[in-house]
Amino acid sequence: MRPFLFFALLFISSLSFANPKKLVVLGDSLSEGYGVAKEAAYPAVLEKKLHEAGKKEWTVINAGVSGSTTASAISRMKWIFKSKPDVVLLALGANDGLRGLKVEESEKHLGEAIEYAQSQKVRVILGGLYMPPNYGKDYSDKFKKMYESLAKKYKVTFIPFILDKVAGNPKYNLADGIHPNEEGHKIVAENIFAVLKGEL
Repeated sequence: MRPFLFFALLFISSLSFANPKKLVVLGDSLSEGYGVAKEAAYPAVLEKKLHEAGKKEWTVINAGVSGSTTASAISRMKWIFKSKPDVVLLALGANDGLRGLKVEESEKHLGEAIEYAQSQKVRVILGGLYMPPNYGKDYSDKFKKMYESLAKKYKVTFIPFILDKVAGNPKYNLADGIHPNEEGHKIVAENIFAVLKGEL
């Protein structure tokens, strides 16, 4: 390789690392990786996929905390934003639904979090979740529409259902039937990557 070309490539490569970017995943146990190793949880798998796609400047920070509801979103976001992230993937709401909390309250909390992120010039990716049909069609429908409404209102990038092809499939979940296993996390990472690869 010619010396000039070598140093040019080296310089271009150094630029991407000189301008690192952070994507924070603000979620619950689904994001934290309950029941699997940290490196097998979807945020870590997503980072690997981004790097393999040539987006080596991105670091994905797993800020998932088991048991979290949407009520914790804004306070956690304010703390996390001290690290000055570029993008936040907001993936909360599962525990609200499982506890049967009012959809209106969940929507209010998520809306406040999105507004705060936007006020800080941090881009929001909204990860949607569904509730199982045994919670009643009315509640399940309202829960699904909550994310659609928020995405439209705040004009944020939207992933309709991050657990697509995983939820309800024993092959991709732990024995509790709720949390993805390692194979399930790979699919969740792919679901998110399919949207992010053209957005980041």
